[in-house]
Amino acid sequence: MPKKYHISTKPAPPRLYPVGRYATVEFREDCAGSCRECVKKKCVYNIFADNYLHMSQMDEPEYLYTCNSCFRCVQECTKGIFSRVINPEYRTLGDDYWTPAIISRTWYQAHTGSIPVSGAGYRGPFVGEGFDSIWTDMSEIVRPTRDGIHGREYINTMIELTRRPQGLRFNKDGSLKTEVPKILETPFPMLFQLHDQYGIEDECVRLSIAKAAHATGQLMFIKPSEITGELKNLVSCMVPSLELATWEKHKDLLATCKMVQIPYGPGLNEVVIALRAMNKDLAISVKTPLDDKAPLIAIEMADLGVDTVHFAASHQGKEVNVDNPKFLRDAIHAVHLALVDHGARLKVNLLFSGGIAMAEHVVKSIICGADGVVIDASLLLALECRLCGRCMDGLSCNGKLEEVDPEFGMTRIKNLMAAWRNQILEMLGAMGLREVRRLRGEVGRSMWFENLEKENFAPIFGERKVP
Repeated sequence: MPKKYHISTKPAPPRLYPVGRYATVEFREDCAGSCRECVKKKCVYNIFADNYLHMSQMDEPEYLYTCNSCFRCVQECTKGIFSRVINPEYRTLGDDYWTPAIISRTWYQAHTGSIPVSGAGYRGPFVGEGFDSIWTDMSEIVRPTRDGIHGREYINTMIELTRRPQGLRFNKDGSLKTEVPKILETPFPMLFQLHDQYGIEDECVRLSIAKAAHATGQLMFIKPSEITGELKNLVSCMVPSLELATWEKHKDLLATCKMVQIPYGPGLNEVVIALRAMNKDLAISVKTPLDDKAPLIAIEMADLGVDTVHFAASHQGKEVNVDNPKFLRDAIHAVHLALVDHGARLKVNLLFSGGIAMAEHVVKSIICGADGVVIDASLLLALECRLCGRCMDGLSCNGKLEEVDPEFGMTRIKNLMAAWRNQILEMLGAMGLREVRRLRGEVGRSMWFENLEKENFAPIFGERKVP
């Protein structure tokens, strides 16, 4: 039996003082001081122990971004001296899409490699825009044997990035006549790339991501000009993003790569033919903006014979260059259905980037019809970026990304990917699925807000729009 795929983790405490959601108000003058078991010692997550450690090292005393809001200390203190308040600085993180909660939870996962939990339960709205208007089917969650994390059964998260033959032909002697291309697989459906807006242009950031890709068996999209220094030793995990007019300058690089990415544009057909002639086993990905022409481009690329189409959405997960942009949820589904109607869905793989902020976004993207996703901003968050946008204005980085040690950065990204993959395993197990590829386009495994409203409540109360 092959060895079960696993991403090893180890704690990677933050370099900088993290902005936690909660600040502590502790009225110490009222402390009895005689409790045998102070509630601070009972903290399941050792929050106060970490807090005291930072105080002893003369660091910032508040170290509560890992607090999981169980409120045990508040409820069980015999003198009632504890109180939790929202940290004002926490409210300033991110934006309407990359919310403070997403940023804080990403930091936590990169720190611990664990799935974030909340002792106080979920207190927010149950519907919102885009992915927040989809619920996944958890009908199999009652089966204790359906568990891919703890080893009682294997759940496969691998995806393919190469084209598949649409049928097999055999010779009279029973031997295979169809030429089957070499298969390129990745162990989980989240590929890496550098963010094209945020992030310090420094080799340590690129090296951190590349080392994490190499350590996990994943692929990373990168420009050839950025492959310098130690990155040259990690070419096996890289996908060069070339230009149509200058791709021939990088033939030596392509000889060592498994996959290449080229942009959609004039002259694409000739470049694809030339790449196929140079190396028939080289997987070809075509990258194009996610706009209202995406379904037609997907059909064109499937007929052309490329392996993968990579659609790039905006940073907030919406179509670009469109007056009324659709969110990823609807855009992915439209591309998927167009290929299905054309009878070409199995001919090409679909990747989507932009706005993939949580593990649940990966699963919901696949439900809508994607094969996998490409993440960028989340990788920067793992390195303690705050998405403040200072780097875009030429200002210094609050997260000091230019000072990240590549080994430390690699560990943080590995931790984040392990936590995300475990959440994917949890969701697949709860849906009764043993591999993520089975989930592609399975909208029947999900519940959509509009459909539920239309079928159940609209006849009584009338229709309403998603907030």
